[in-house]
This record gives sequence, C-alpha cells and structure tokens, in this order.
Amino acid sequence: MKTRRDFIRSAVLGASATWTLPGFIDRTFAELGDEARDRSTQFTTGKDGSILVVLQLAGGNDGLNTLVPFGNDEYYKARPKLAKKQKDLIRLSDGIGLNNSMPFLGSLFKEGRLGVVQGVGYPNPNRSHFVSTSIWETADTTNRANTGWLGRYFDNACEGVDPTVGMSFNKSTPESFGAMRNPGVSLSSPELYRWIHSGGNQAQAEEFFSELNQPGNDDEDGPTDGGSIDMPAGGKVGGLAGESNLDFLERVALDAQVSSKKILEVAAKHKTNVQYDGTPIARNLNLVSRMIAGGMATRVYYVSHGGFDTHNGQINSHDRLLGQLDSALKSFFADLKQQGNDKRVTLMTFSEFGRRVSENASAGTDHGKASCMFVAGGGVKGGLYGKYPSLTELSQGDLNHTVDFRSVYADLLGGWLKAPNIGKILGGEYKGIGMI
Repeated sequence: MKTRRDFIRSAVLGASATWTLPGFIDRTFAELGDEARDRSTQFTTGKDGSILVVLQLAGGNDGLNTLVPFGNDEYYKARPKLAKKQKDLIRLSDGIGLNNSMPFLGSLFKEGRLGVVQGVGYPNPNRSHFVSTSIWETADTTNRANTGWLGRYFDNACEGVDPTVGMSFNKSTPESFGAMRNPGVSLSSPELYRWIHSGGNQAQAEEFFSELNQPGNDDEDGPTDGGSIDMPAGGKVGGLAGESNLDFLERVALDAQVSSKKILEVAAKHKTNVQYDGTPIARNLNLVSRMIAGGMATRVYYVSHGGFDTHNGQINSHDRLLGQLDSALKSFFADLKQQGNDKRVTLMTFSEFGRRVSENASAGTDHGKASCMFVAGGGVKGGLYGKYPSLTELSQGDLNHTVDFRSVYADLLGGWLKAPNIGKILGGEYKGIGMI
C-alpha cells in the first residue's frame, strides 16, 4: 500500500498513467476545450445521444396526496384533515387528479409529455428508509447486491467510456452508481469538486487528505468543508465493488484534483436567461443543464430533493415540496429547450416508498408502501400507466403495488438508453410498460 505522501507526490505527474484517468483527461477534457466550446451536444454520444436524469424524492413521498383519487370516498374517510378537495386538483382523468402545487407537470401531462405511473412498488416491501432506498438503488429486493442498477448499466453498456458517464450532484455517491469498473463521479457542485484546501501545495494537500480520514468525517453530513468525498458509516458505497474506503478516497481525490479546473470551465460556459429558484433542487438541476450545454459526455445525471418524511403537519410542507419540484422542473425543461437539448433528455422521479392510507394523529402520514412515479421529456408517451391501487384491499394499512418499479427501469434502459442485456442489468427479465 503506497503512503499518502507517495500518492500526493505522484498525483499530478502520474495522473496520465492512472487506470481511471487517461480517457477522462486525454479525450473528455481535450475535446471539451477544443471541439465543444460552442456546442450544446455531447461529443461522445453524438448529436442525438440520449440522457437520463434520475431525481430522488427522498424520505418517502406521499403518493396519495400527489396523485389524488378524488373519485374514491375511501380516500376522504381515511384522511379527514389531509385529503385534497377536487376543486384544488389538476384533473388527469375521471377520479384522478394531480396536486395543484404542480401546474407545470399538469401542463406537460395535457401536452402528452408526462408519463404518470400509478401504484409503483415491489413484492414484500420494506418500510425502512435505508433498506427500501437500497432496494430501489440496486434493483434487488433481497437487498444483497453489491452493485447498483445504473452501475451495472455503465459496466454492461458503456464499456471504455469516461468516468463522467454518470454524474451525481449529491454529497455522496448514490448506491445506484455502484459498479465493478466505472461508478461515475459525484460532486455537490463544480466548485466543490476539487481539493479546496490544497491550492496546488503538497503539504496543504496532504493535510486535507488527512482531514478526510479523521473521525467524524464519515457520517451522513459528510466532510466539514462541504465536499463530496464522504463515506456512509458502515454502509455500502456507490463505488467500485470490493473497493476499500481508502482506495475510494484516493481515486476520487485524484480524479477531482486533475479534473476540477475543466469541470469549472464547463459549468461557466453555459449562460441562460431562464430563472431558477434558489432551492437546492433548482440549483442542482441548473448545474445539470450547464453540464449538458457544456458538452459533458454524461449519460446519467442523479439529483435529490429531500424532506418527504412527513410524519407531522404534512399538508403545508408536502405542498411546498411539490411546488419546489414543479418550479425547478419548469426552469430545467425551459433551459433544455433553449439549448436545443430538450428532446435528448428524459427525467424520472422515484421515492423509496409511499405513505399509509390513513393520516396519523399528528396531521401527517407514516411510512407506507406503493406510491407514484413521473417520467417526462424526450421520447415519453404521456398518460397514466398501471392501475391505481385499491383503497380497501390493503396490506397492513398500506397500498399494494400494481407496477413493479423494475418494469419502469426496463423501459428506460431499453427504450431510452438502448442498453443491451437488460435482464443482466436488472437481475431478471422485466417487461417494460410501453412508456418510451
């Protein structure tokens, strides 16, 4: 095992010989600087290359108050305080309405550009945030997989591409990016995707690397500098399968040191007159649009919108979260259209579970099972998919799923990303729902 001093000393001089970096430096950044300066398309995938944006609604989004069964009396009986009135909904069909905090998604649906999947879940669901999120991220209901569904896509369908094939705007790499060979990269923002304390000085760089390994820097809040090279305590990491924590830190830090300048150049390249809100989800989608406009060779972007664990006082907080989501998506898709990239991007939302049918005594809802998903953008055949779950035939007070989430993944992998070996990626054969 090389020492940290040896690693830092050789980082810049030896970067071009490191297995993770030759293509990343020699191809991606050289071409971004020389060929993609005035382009708004990915150079590696061509003008028509497709992009998937995965948007996590973290905490367990209440599907019943997002996609509302206003035609069902059982809904109003179960939720005397929280139920949404028909007049306050965006009508999608007889008996089904969209929360009116999402007018943009409502307009997309009416234009035939939004797919809404009802009753999404999986067999024998788990109400734990950690376990259920892991199941969605790995597409493995046994929760035993050591790679993620997107990481397996990178490994099986993106051989030889740049590490930026997947890019996450989270403080830690999502478990869905876990891969045998190429787990993508994770950054909170381009400005944070580097050794902030190093300044090119070896001694300062070594001090910063040492800080990353101090107790308290592996918790869920990440390093104290706000960087994105944090490790979940005792949990699985969306890195290379079998990779140690130290190896992970060294690899990501080396990638970051060499690439940050170019990432910053790409982020600064795109100028837009589209206004984004100041919310975290809007800022992250703005960064995604900048990466797309700047020509990044990225096939999958991952962002998260949190706060959906609405056990108390749900009605105002939930509507606010959905409104923030809707506003951010409106700006994002307007930006893509202005770039000429709107037909190249499809966005999918997911949440680890829904909420219980009945409200609780705290004017909130507790962890449930089935919920809903949204898929919008290029190639999407708009409409309602699946069957709305019964509100009387429940499983311990929860909705039973009518659509397996892996069927949605199958649609996106095969229909949108044109991936081969979908059964290998998902660990089984799943028929798509015909949305793409």
